Amino acid sequence: MDPQDSLSKKSDSLLKSIGPGFLLAGAAIGVSHLVQATRAGADYGFILIWVLILACVTKYPFLEFGPRFAAGTGRHLIAGYKSLGKFPYWTYVVITFGSMFIIQAAVTIVTAGLAERLFNVGLSPFIWSLIILGACIAVLIIGKYPGLDKSMKIIVTFLTLATLAAVLMALGADTAGKAVNTEAPSLWTTASIGFMIAFMGWMPIPLDASVWHSLWTKERSLQTKQKLSIKGAFTDFNMGYLSAAFIGLLFFLLGVLVMFGSGTSFSLNSVEFSSQLIDLYGQTLGNWSKPLISVAAFVTMFSTVLTVTDAYPRVISELKNPDKHQPQDLKEKWKRYKISIFIIPLLSLAILFFLSGSFTILVDFAAGLSFLSAPFIAWFNYKLVTGNQMPEKDRPGKPYRIFSLICFALLVLFNFVYLYYNFFL
Repeated sequence: MDPQDSLSKKSDSLLKSIGPGFLLAGAAIGVSHLVQATRAGADYGFILIWVLILACVTKYPFLEFGPRFAAGTGRHLIAGYKSLGKFPYWTYVVITFGSMFIIQAAVTIVTAGLAERLFNVGLSPFIWSLIILGACIAVLIIGKYPGLDKSMKIIVTFLTLATLAAVLMALGADTAGKAVNTEAPSLWTTASIGFMIAFMGWMPIPLDASVWHSLWTKERSLQTKQKLSIKGAFTDFNMGYLSAAFIGLLFFLLGVLVMFGSGTSFSLNSVEFSSQLIDLYGQTLGNWSKPLISVAAFVTMFSTVLTVTDAYPRVISELKNPDKHQPQDLKEKWKRYKISIFIIPLLSLAILFFLSGSFTILVDFAAGLSFLSAPFIAWFNYKLVTGNQMPEKDRPGKPYRIFSLICFALLVLFNFVYLYYNFFL
């Protein structure tokens, strides 16, 4: 074979594997980035950058195991959990049903608030939520996976460029000197420890998203009619995960450069906090800069709503008979997906309408469930990619396994700190 043809085929194969990583990035880049990463910089300056890096490093292997398992076995993680036994499978089911309606509601209402801030047409957050969810459902039902795939590549690329431009403008305004010379608060207070735990729990994304990634990887293989290689899945994952981590760093720097040392008391409400970021940006660089950060904030959250709106129905469609892939099975799964893509948003909207008074309690519950479940998901994923279900040649090597176990130990430690902080302090 001509070497040029061989290189061309390898390049084509690699390009066909690119896609699920961008969906992971789209799901990750949401409240954790816009609010938590920015707040970390706004409240503590540069001192918390190690927390952001540690969070991204410790979750890396267990999120990577999702697409690795899908590429190596042709199966997604739900099928793998079911093969491991009832405990892994039902643990994941409980995590999913315990958090999906609340998370869908939370990301949608934040996006709705930012939409009104951006477009200023006088609609209520609830009406904006209806519009945003309707747009997402239309993209997913009409465009299906290819529509989601193309949309997210555009959104993540735009978001990276817009946020990078915003950070460069802040640096150009010579704000770094003020940030360096402002004294940071103590990290060893109850409030600071609590914030660091929450920051690590959601940055860049909870570990159960590894299941979503394995589903998207498998769907990508079906769409391209090509078995994905471990190398292709690994490259795709790195593109998405490193993009999410890099954009998290950019939002962290925005918080440091624009908000740290400003003397402003920051709101605990996500939408109000985002508005404060936009207003402070205008004060720092001028009102002309507000549209850029407004669009970046809205696109950040819309990407999350779009991917979450797809991810949970996709999970629901696979819970029953995950290993069956005959035409009639695929038809039945698509039917469950279409039903779920309407029911989950409707129930999430009902939560917003009827339980808005206790919404923060519900969000705290979902966040706590995701945080406490992280070591379980991590261990299940590790068992799958190092066990007999995985072809031996595709299993992680010894150094990577050791690195994974160190990360697992840190996740367990974070859980003990979380439990101690919430129940004993």
